[in-house]
Amino acid sequence: MAVVKPFPCVRPDKRYAARVAALPYDVYNRKEAKVVTSANPKSFLNIDRPESQFPDDMDMYDDRVYHKAKEMLESWIADGTFVQDPLAAYYIYELTMDGRKQTGIVACSSIDDYVNGVVKKHENTREEKELDRIRHVDTTDAQTGPIFLAYRSNPMINKVVNLKTGTEPLYDFTAEDGIRHRVWEIDNADSIQTVEEAFAEIPATYIADGHHRAASAVSVGLKRREENPDYTGKEPFNYFLSVLFPDDQLMIMPYNRVVKDLNGMTEEEFLTRVEEAGFLVDSMGTEGFAPVEKGTFGMHLCGKWYRLTAVERLLDSDPVKGLDVSVLQDHLLGPVLSIGDPRVDQRIDFIGGIRGLSELEKRCREDMTVAFSMYPTSIEELFHVADAGLLMPPKSTWFEPKLRSGLFIHLLRRR
Repeated sequence: MAVVKPFPCVRPDKRYAARVAALPYDVYNRKEAKVVTSANPKSFLNIDRPESQFPDDMDMYDDRVYHKAKEMLESWIADGTFVQDPLAAYYIYELTMDGRKQTGIVACSSIDDYVNGVVKKHENTREEKELDRIRHVDTTDAQTGPIFLAYRSNPMINKVVNLKTGTEPLYDFTAEDGIRHRVWEIDNADSIQTVEEAFAEIPATYIADGHHRAASAVSVGLKRREENPDYTGKEPFNYFLSVLFPDDQLMIMPYNRVVKDLNGMTEEEFLTRVEEAGFLVDSMGTEGFAPVEKGTFGMHLCGKWYRLTAVERLLDSDPVKGLDVSVLQDHLLGPVLSIGDPRVDQRIDFIGGIRGLSELEKRCREDMTVAFSMYPTSIEELFHVADAGLLMPPKSTWFEPKLRSGLFIHLLRRR
């Protein structure tokens, strides 16, 4: 059962919350991060991407870079940019995008739950991507980017959330991308007990987004245990910062694909091979086509759109093989276009559904040849894969809106 604890949060003073809140560090490359931090000295990206504080020729993995992040965090706590709530509490984090709300519980999840599989994963992580965040968390003594977790909706938690969100929030602002962010503190002892006991009855939580951040936070926690062999299990490093959302509020957007060439084929030869591979091909003209049901795909080729429909023999009841991203990879991208491992193949790229079909058309005009619009993976499919102990293909899910970093900080050492 899930261990989900309240914690003494470090968070922005209300005056600075809108300026501090930043998109996740991995949304930006180094050049983009420097533009953002130059324009907004209070953006948390200054701490999340501390290489932005140095000349471009500074190695972004230099020890001085991580120590700069620690120095800035401590400075912002000292000067009142951040405040620390004295008692452990839960927080409610509501994000509104295009009129649709998703409301989560901000808390600390157990690293033991991660190790023991109560926190379920659906992606592999790459060690080289973890190392940067391990050093960032370890050096700053803080977890600054929450892990996006999902759970099957619970009526007791919903009741607490609904009552609290009818009161005045701690924060209420709309970011530059149009996403509204509101935050409440759950500091009532009875409500805290209700939430904690409700999570204790939930058999599993699921990583929706942030696999590398979760793995990094857990790695630091296990490292601290080795350094402190007399640990009790109650120390802050035994937990990682998370925001947990009920499954019935989440929306997964498609993660579309673009491919550089037709693997030596002409347009006509390629269309023939697609049909031979088991896809019915219907011309849709020049207007963009996004699939509206599972087992169908949009394809943009030479200025025209097509609807591809997988025939029955391509469909599979297996939790992974039955995913649309697997059907496309296993029966078209792999055998027809020779995209072997999409994680490393330089001929394929992935476009989040938030960018729209126009981005696929743009890429095909600029540097790609063929694009595929996907029907989104469902949250139930994600749960089924994770429950089976399996892994999804890369770039299977795109969640929007993104959680902001800097609104909630979990310190690994008590101040």
